[in-house]
Amino acid sequence: MGLKHAAAPARADAGTVLRLAVLLQAGVAPADAWRYLAEAGDAAAAVVAAKLGAGGDVPSAIGALAGWGDVAAAWRIAETVGAPLAESLRGIAAALQDAARTRDEVRIALAEPAGTARLMSWLPLVAVALGAALGFDTLRTLATNPIGIGCALGGVGLILAAHRWNTRLVRRADPDEAVAGLGADLMAIALSGGVSLDRATELVRAAGAVQPDDETRGILTLSHSAGVPAAELLRAAAGLARHRARTDGRMRAARLSSSLLVPLGVCTLPAFLLLGVAPMLLSVLSTTPLSL
Repeated sequence: MGLKHAAAPARADAGTVLRLAVLLQAGVAPADAWRYLAEAGDAAAAVVAAKLGAGGDVPSAIGALAGWGDVAAAWRIAETVGAPLAESLRGIAAALQDAARTRDEVRIALAEPAGTARLMSWLPLVAVALGAALGFDTLRTLATNPIGIGCALGGVGLILAAHRWNTRLVRRADPDEAVAGLGADLMAIALSGGVSLDRATELVRAAGAVQPDDETRGILTLSHSAGVPAAELLRAAAGLARHRARTDGRMRAARLSSSLLVPLGVCTLPAFLLLGVAPMLLSVLSTTPLSL
């Protein structure tokens, strides 16, 4: 009776993006870079290369891949403002790697409490088997005795409730699949091309992948008021946002350990009593003169 995590959405592969950046920095043309990666067996690159061969532009071909909208936006913005494409892709690859590392760390932290909850969910059923192994007629009692039938229905209902409750708690603690700070990264790419703040904001919004959040807008306001370049401030803010996402994920994993005690006490242990202890008592009482 496993606890299911929320299905992870498709996400751009940081390794592919990084290899693209290396090829572009070496002077390889964009279409050729995608073709070389496709020939090397990269499935995503094969799709993009095929679309480019049919006459499509690179950002649109990348955007056709599920989960690659952020990379397509970065590519389109860099091309529009004349920002270094290889450097821009390296930044996006680093953001994707950081986000993947955060998700892995949080899922590892979640594994122990989720595994404990999964193990405890079998406790009521183990109690039924244990009663039968000890010589108590627990199965027949649960199937034929009116009180036993009520215990069986109540116990099964509690098991199902505990499973759904635990699953909901685990999914709530799952790491966010969004790449934290990506809006700031895209804005930094736009500004590195030398355009104005208004033009950079317009380009990021037109790209449609990730919109600037309140913190990004605050940094832009600070940059404008102080008269200092905003790109480095934005990159620092993106790194800080990913650090916060990692910390928040670990905190959710830590809280999950205590949260899972609630369904254990409310549902699992009562189910253990209804399916394990109660049938044994009924089985004993049924052999006495005051049988039920």
